[in-house]
Amino acid sequence: MRGPRSSGGIFDPDDKRRRVAEIDEISSDPGFWSNRTLATTLGREKTRLQKDVDAFEFPVKALKDAAELIEMAELESDASFEPEIAATIDDAEKKVAALEFNRMMSGENDRADALVTINAGMGGTESQDWVQMLMRMYLMWAERKGFVTEILDELPGEEAGLKHVTFQVEGEWAFGYLRAEIGVHRLVRISPFDSNARRQTTFAGVSILPDIEETVEIVVDEEDLRVDTYRSGGAGGQHVNKTDSAVRLTHLPTGIVVQCQNERSQMKNRSKAMKMLKAKLYDLEMRKKDAERDRLEAEKRDIDFGSQIRSYVLHPYRMVKDLRTGCETGNTDAVLNGDLDAFIEAYLLHGQH
Repeated sequence: MRGPRSSGGIFDPDDKRRRVAEIDEISSDPGFWSNRTLATTLGREKTRLQKDVDAFEFPVKALKDAAELIEMAELESDASFEPEIAATIDDAEKKVAALEFNRMMSGENDRADALVTINAGMGGTESQDWVQMLMRMYLMWAERKGFVTEILDELPGEEAGLKHVTFQVEGEWAFGYLRAEIGVHRLVRISPFDSNARRQTTFAGVSILPDIEETVEIVVDEEDLRVDTYRSGGAGGQHVNKTDSAVRLTHLPTGIVVQCQNERSQMKNRSKAMKMLKAKLYDLEMRKKDAERDRLEAEKRDIDFGSQIRSYVLHPYRMVKDLRTGCETGNTDAVLNGDLDAFIEAYLLHGQH
């Protein structure tokens, strides 16, 4: 019995139709439903493929409908068709826009959930505050999109902010959108932590990984793991966990370390840490095959001058500018409150992968 496989881009509908038919044939096997994991995975694959086929066929049908209406209006010299023709053309334009969206989201894991990690760069407390600002920006953006977010791990700064944070963004196309944010982000402002009110420049690195646990099988040998448990950190008070529920996993062959302390249950923290580890191991394998995948580990770059993808300037003027696409705006407050779509779409329309 065949398992899931990747399919061609949105502009290869014939291949997708063949794959849908192939999945239908596989699912007719009497033993198909005995493997619940395979059945679920193939069911999701079929749903995604059918959406792609529909996205290709709907605008073609809408344009044909509009052409037929125009022909009828001309034959009958009837102006009453005009509102219906306009509505049909508008519908076709919307479906073509959806087709363009699917073209942008043609990466292998673009439909996956995303694991976001933000690390402080040079700048001490100022940089750690910037990490917290970026986290807030992405969480607000995700809320606008209707995505579900969950903080998996965070390390508070000594005075303010966060040294690093990892959170999950759950929803279709989460990784496809957020891969536009991979890299170093630069902030220029009057520091609230400087008694002399001097202008400061600081940096934070953003890494985005696809959550591929449900679609790709990554086997982790328990003998290759070192498991450490510790007491969850935090601001103190009633919410501090009194038991060693936080989990740190070290993958000995690669040296990859992940940790999760968000849940009160050690078992749940271990499960989520394992999900993060599998995502990192998958990314490592992909980068071995394609050097360009190094971009998925932005925190491995130097998080300082000359390496930024986007600048957020709050003083002496106000401007957010993406250095890859030239997209910019003076409405810095809107951006920091999660209005990122213009920057993300500009990146994706440039065909970046």
